Amino acid sequence: MSKTERWATFDCYGTLIDWNGGLRSALGSDELLDRYHELEPRVQAEDPTSSYREVMTEVARRLDVDDPVALARSLPAWQPFPEVHAALDEARAQGWKLAILSNTDRDFIDASMQTIGVPFELSIVASEIGSYKPGRAHWDRFFLQTGAATDQHVHVAQSHFHDIVPARSLGLTTVWVNRYGERAEPAPTRELQDLSRLPETLDELVPA
Repeated sequence: MSKTERWATFDCYGTLIDWNGGLRSALGSDELLDRYHELEPRVQAEDPTSSYREVMTEVARRLDVDDPVALARSLPAWQPFPEVHAALDEARAQGWKLAILSNTDRDFIDASMQTIGVPFELSIVASEIGSYKPGRAHWDRFFLQTGAATDQHVHVAQSHFHDIVPARSLGLTTVWVNRYGERAEPAPTRELQDLSRLPETLDELVPA
């Protein structure tokens, strides 16, 4: 692929798909949602080769959920944030190529991309590379497969821990979609409340 192509990579869940909304609905309470967020990184770190379905099921088991398997079963039905389709569609119209770097499984991400309804050139999932973010393997695989130039690339994500920190450590341009008004270091290249202004932000960061 040409190194002059402009690429925007995205985390999916929490950035494009309403991750907290889906988890909260499946788990039934904010308390369990908070505990889920605490446990998930630990379970991923214990065995990075586990599928994400296995991770979700193990976290649900530790939370004493009545049917631990039901949590993963619910994921393909989780919905995108309302501004996502239009923002991605406009970015594509402006010449951006889109890719997803996700801590999930192939069937999950395929279902979510279909729900989003905007084409992606590429998707890289944890279960196929044996690594979970904040490890760097997603970016290594992305650059290997695309030949993208780092100065023509922007990574967009909601999770500061999983995405912004490792992307900044790699010297990449980042957009933090800070939907919950968090404060964290290191600072991203840009910060947005949602994706409504994403197309113009991408063009400002990497002009055509």
